[in-house]
Amino acid sequence: GNCKPLTNVFSHLPGKTLGYQSKGCGFESQLCHVATVGPLSICSATTPFVLLGDVLDCLPLDQCDGIFSFVEENVSTWKSNSFYSAGKNYLLRMCNDLLRRLSKSQNTVFCGRIQLFLARLFPLSEKSGLNLQSQFNLDNITVFNKNEQESTLGQQSTEVKEDGMEVEEGEMGDEDTPAPCSIPIDYNLYRKFWTLQDYFRNPVQCYEKFSWMTFVKYSDETLAVFKSYKLDDTQASKRKLEEMQTAGGEHVYFAKFLTSEKLMDLQLSDSNFRRHILLQYLILFQYLRGQVKFKSSSCVLNDDQTSWMDDTTKVVYQLLREIPPDGDRFASMVEHILNTEENWNSWKNEGCPSFVKERPAEPKPTRPSRKRPAPEDFLGKGPDRKLLMGNDELTRLWNLNPDNMEACKSDSREFMPSLEDFFEEAIEQADPANMVEDEYKVVRNSNYGWRALRLLSRRSPHFFQPTNQQFKSLADYLENMVIKLAKELPKDIPSEEIKTGEEEDENGDNLLKESNDSPSIQSKPVTNSQMDEVAAKLGGQWRTLADHLEMKEAEIREIEADGEDVDLQAKMLLVAWQDREGPQASVESLASALRSAGFGSIANSLSQS
Repeated sequence: GNCKPLTNVFSHLPGKTLGYQSKGCGFESQLCHVATVGPLSICSATTPFVLLGDVLDCLPLDQCDGIFSFVEENVSTWKSNSFYSAGKNYLLRMCNDLLRRLSKSQNTVFCGRIQLFLARLFPLSEKSGLNLQSQFNLDNITVFNKNEQESTLGQQSTEVKEDGMEVEEGEMGDEDTPAPCSIPIDYNLYRKFWTLQDYFRNPVQCYEKFSWMTFVKYSDETLAVFKSYKLDDTQASKRKLEEMQTAGGEHVYFAKFLTSEKLMDLQLSDSNFRRHILLQYLILFQYLRGQVKFKSSSCVLNDDQTSWMDDTTKVVYQLLREIPPDGDRFASMVEHILNTEENWNSWKNEGCPSFVKERPAEPKPTRPSRKRPAPEDFLGKGPDRKLLMGNDELTRLWNLNPDNMEACKSDSREFMPSLEDFFEEAIEQADPANMVEDEYKVVRNSNYGWRALRLLSRRSPHFFQPTNQQFKSLADYLENMVIKLAKELPKDIPSEEIKTGEEEDENGDNLLKESNDSPSIQSKPVTNSQMDEVAAKLGGQWRTLADHLEMKEAEIREIEADGEDVDLQAKMLLVAWQDREGPQASVESLASALRSAGFGSIANSLSQS
């Protein structure tokens, strides 16, 4: 067409003229020229992508097909160093705008071309194009007749019988006569057959007891139909050849199943249709058996379910081998692809690590050290070889020990008292039997309190443990710490009397719970089942905990956008926190965050589990 308006976009560029102002100039040649002059700094690298986006927004869909062909052919150019970093976001936005304009059912091929282009453009480890959480397209609903009163299957069989009485024997050829079906096709079979699509659409239903029983019942009846109604290799090959010739040599594909009752008999005799249904079974079974990171811990199969799936899988593969043409080859290829899919699931569960291995850095050659020999007068003389520091006192101090670091670690350099010695007087005063008034206790001395805090920070494991109990003064805090130490240190003070004084606390908070003080629990990592239990109890209140886990607002918004299930959102919050903290994601840290967020009961149940 006339490319003059497009050249006006670049008329302000200095130095070179594009020279494409006559009719008949192709659009691709101008874009190629833009891509050519881009590295010469005549225009920016983003100019071709901005121009492509504007043109595709203005053109109708039938003309966008031709423009997009140019984009597909130059994918290697867009991936080059000159254009990739500058244009990848423009290309992604352009493709998403096109997908929003296209219909998935009417423009299926065009949508597929766009998806394949994005797959070729971006690397395989690009997380924005991966279904990391194994979410399902729940909007893909198969619509069929669910009202038995409106069904025409019974009427259809009656009309066939009446018409068959008027046809003389031998008038219909053997090749045109369909093979008889041992199980009659009625409305019940029609309803059960198409109801299975809802389980293929949302496999999580199979973990529910009632839904699983329904799925098993309908599946057994459907597979029984496939077993009894087998296809003839010769007839199927002829029918397929005629369809290919009728379609002009092109394969016909429909994005949605045709669920008309009148087509049920024809669909059962179609080899491609059978393969689609049986392949759906194998994909469903692989998900139910597989290990998915974001799958709930309640989604577990029992022994009976696993046994039924193993038996049904063998039946499905046997039916695939019996479907002409090339049944054995098709079944073996499907089995190989599904086995390879396990590697893909494992890769996603590991967080999608990059496939590109970095080359290890080569060690730099070390140069020999050039140390000047020490003078003889500095090293000293004799068997001791003392270091002469220029002063008698310095020389004495320096040569007290040949290894100065070992001298610093000596026991004689330890000036910090032990907890037992320092708090001995305070523990005795905490005993109610001694009847020491509060104003005369050493914990009321500010100087003693300052030294006690420094000592607790160095030697006591209780100092850095968070607690919900509030203290009005330093003396109150030290009294509680003394009660804890009295029960742990090997002293002769009766622990029962100290415990009695603790029980008089107004808050009644037991400060010596094993779940808070045990070092083994502090280092115990949070398991997947514990996260599921906490997520189920949190529910919609997970946002309150997110602030105490120091989650960013962007991460919270991403969790909210991934789904509407509050239990799943809570689980995703805990998984994101665990991935961020790594080995530091312990039961104690999570329980501390729960207590600070006001979920004390959940924290206690977590510590006791």
